[in-house]
Amino acid sequence: MSTNYQDERAFGVRISDSWQYRGLKTVILENKFIRIQIIADKGADISSFIYKPTDTEIMFKTPWGIRNPSNNVPSSGDGASVWLDYYEGGWQTVIPHGGYPSTYYGADFGIHGDVNNIPWDTKIIEDTPELCKVEFTGRSIRSPFEIKRLISLKSDESFIEIHQEVTNFGEEDLNIVWLEHIAVGGTFLSEECTLTIPDCTILSHPEDVDKSSKLKPSFSGPWPFVEMKDGSLSDFRLIPGKSDRSLDMAYFTDLSDGWYVVTNNKINLSWGVEFPKELFKYIWYWRNYGGGYGYPWYGRCYNAGLEPCTSWGNGGVDQAKNNGSAFPVKAGQTISANMKAGIISEYSIDEKKGPFDR
Repeated sequence: MSTNYQDERAFGVRISDSWQYRGLKTVILENKFIRIQIIADKGADISSFIYKPTDTEIMFKTPWGIRNPSNNVPSSGDGASVWLDYYEGGWQTVIPHGGYPSTYYGADFGIHGDVNNIPWDTKIIEDTPELCKVEFTGRSIRSPFEIKRLISLKSDESFIEIHQEVTNFGEEDLNIVWLEHIAVGGTFLSEECTLTIPDCTILSHPEDVDKSSKLKPSFSGPWPFVEMKDGSLSDFRLIPGKSDRSLDMAYFTDLSDGWYVVTNNKINLSWGVEFPKELFKYIWYWRNYGGGYGYPWYGRCYNAGLEPCTSWGNGGVDQAKNNGSAFPVKAGQTISANMKAGIISEYSIDEKKGPFDR
C-alpha cells in the first residue's frame, strides 16, 4: 500500500508504516488508549506497548535497547549471543525453533532461531478511523517456514487482535516449536503485581538456569505453589521485586483455558493475553527478577516472560520430540492461531476468567 497519500488523521485508530527507528522500518499503530511500535525490519517485533492514559509501558526493554543488526558485526559466532546481542525486549514470534542453540534437521540454529533478526514485509490491509489492520510476512532463512502476522486494532478497544499463519513450504513433514516470546516489564511491572492463570500444572526447569536460580529443579505441582531449593513454598500469584535477585524458568501446562493476566494493583491496570490452548499447550515463565549474572543481563534486568508455546523444555525441537511436545506440520500445511493482547481495567486476581470475557 502506498503511503504517499495516506490519511494523516489524529483521531480514531490510525496506522503508519512511514517511520524508521535507528534505520529500521517501523510501524506505529495507535488509538486514544494504546500506542504500539512494531519493528518491521527486525522480526516484526512488538517493541513497545504503551497505555496512553497513564503513559505506562507494558513491554520489557533491555538496557541496550534496539540495535540494527546490519550496523554491527558479532564478535563471535556463539549460538546464543547472536540473538541476544540484538534482543531489545518486547514480543517476538519465534518459529520453527524456540529454545537453546541446537541443530534443526541439519541446520545450525542459535537460540530462538533466525526470524527475529531479519526484515519482514509489511502491508497495510485496512486503514479507517474505526479499524486498522496491518500484515507482516517473514520467512525463515534456514528452514522452509513462512509466517504471516495480521494485527488489528479498533478505535474503541485497548487490545489488539492477532491472526497468525505458519506454512511449511518444504516437501517433507517437519516438527516445530512455536513460541510467542512476550516479556512484560517497563513501567508496568513491579512487586505490586499479581499473576492470574487458569488452573494448571507448574513444572520447574530440570536444572538451574543461572547461579541466582531459586526454584527447586524438576518440581511438578498444581497452581499456584512451587517448592524452592531452600524447602519453602513460593506463591506464583505474587510477582517478586527486583530485590529478589533471581533468574528462573518454569512452565505451565494442563491449562484449563488459554489466557493469563498480570495486574498492577497499585495503579489498577492489567495486561492480558488470550491464546488457543489446543495449539499453545504451555506457557513458559521466564522469571528474570534482578538475577541473571554475567552476559547479557549482568544483574540489570527485571521482567516476567509469559510466553505461550506449543512445547516445553527450552531445548529446541529435539528435546520437544523426546518429551512428546513437538508440534508436527505436514509438507505444504498451514497452521494458524488467533490471539488477543492488551489492557484490561478493574481486573481482580479472584475473577478466574479470561481478560476479554467481559
